[in-house]
Amino acid sequence: MSDDAQQAQRALARLLEIMRRLRDPQGGCPWDLAQDFASIAPYTIEEAYEVADAIGRGVPKELESELGDLLFQVVFHARMAQERGWFDFGSVADAICDKLTARHPHVFGDVEVNSAAELNRAWEEHKARERASRGGASSSELSDVPLSLPALARAAKLGKRAGRVGFDWADERGVRAKIEEELREVKEASAADRAGEIGDLLFAVANWSRHLRVDPEEALRLANAKFERRFRAMEGLARERSLSLSSLDAAAWDALWNEVKRLEKTPESSVQ
Repeated sequence: MSDDAQQAQRALARLLEIMRRLRDPQGGCPWDLAQDFASIAPYTIEEAYEVADAIGRGVPKELESELGDLLFQVVFHARMAQERGWFDFGSVADAICDKLTARHPHVFGDVEVNSAAELNRAWEEHKARERASRGGASSSELSDVPLSLPALARAAKLGKRAGRVGFDWADERGVRAKIEEELREVKEASAADRAGEIGDLLFAVANWSRHLRVDPEEALRLANAKFERRFRAMEGLARERSLSLSSLDAAAWDALWNEVKRLEKTPESSVQ
């Protein structure tokens, strides 16, 4: 075993022992003891987003910390399962090892793969067999798309799954035409129907992103970050000029917005 592997093993053993102590009915932490799967699940989701945020901001030290927080969530869930006699951390690790080796026969077996497309096809076929074995012959292609996914990401994943059996647009032009159709329907919708039509439009946009090989969730995160950065910069300019934000009219807001956009394109700009 390499030095890195030995160090990782020691660190993991330490983490598992810390978790055991935290959940120990005799002398453990009252907060940790009070938790269950449902109460911890939101923290697990939050930690996954914080990992993505650290990656997006390109801060290695924060990524290291956030990955630790996410690992702790896995250990927490595994410990609670162990207490119920379901499984433990070791079996969780074994299960993912078995899954990875089964899904990579071109690495751990004697299967030959000659292209990325062929690899993706083999991967999806293997996952389809796994789903069928869990749910029987009537298992839907959509059966294990998590309900807990963000709606935009889930829309793209649903579209991808349906596309695997042929229910999809031929190319991105077909999706674009669908978006234009949905835009017209939003304009024509009554107030009662508007939410549904907006939903249809967002679903089409998510799948347009998929056809363009863009992750819609990541694209929206980038747009959110861009909007926040520019809005904060507008606030800064307004403060420098002693302008009251609430008193600005639409033309003044547009002028500030366009100024911030120009500053962003200037190499020596202080706008972050």
